[in-house]
Amino acid sequence: MIAGAEYYQPSCGERKVESSEFESAKVRALRILGTRSLSMREIEKRLVGKGESVDIARQTVSWLEETGLINDMEYANSIVSHYISKGYGIARVKDELYKRGIDREMWEEALSGVGEMEDAACNYIEKKLKGSNDKDEMRRVTNALCRRGFSYEEACGAMNRYLESLEESEDI
Repeated sequence: MIAGAEYYQPSCGERKVESSEFESAKVRALRILGTRSLSMREIEKRLVGKGESVDIARQTVSWLEETGLINDMEYANSIVSHYISKGYGIARVKDELYKRGIDREMWEEALSGVGEMEDAACNYIEKKLKGSNDKDEMRRVTNALCRRGFSYEEACGAMNRYLESLEESEDI
């Protein structure tokens, strides 16, 4: 028996192709991750779109996760932080998490640090209306808040708070 024969693997063409495909997919995935962070599903989709088989793409994503190069929870937290800092509402943030393939189980944990959103809505209203009380403009801003991911109740509550602050400033 040859020393080290237990480790010898026959040079089966199919096995070598799979190994080289996996290595190629790893290199491609690292190049993709070099440009920006992505979720596991996004990377898998990109790899398949570049011609990798679904099995190789999944194997590559598993390897990336095991090595710590991707982490969907950290990615979800960064998405939440980014969109909240831009003044978007919870519905818009959830939509972004969905679009990027983050599992719903992670959403609540990622959103747990988000506080009251009424201040963000009020800041948006003040920025857009600049002291105006034109009804058409207020309606447009309320609708814009809804498109930005705030509920109708949040948008109306923020608008009422804005109107109260206008009344207070007029009384002075």
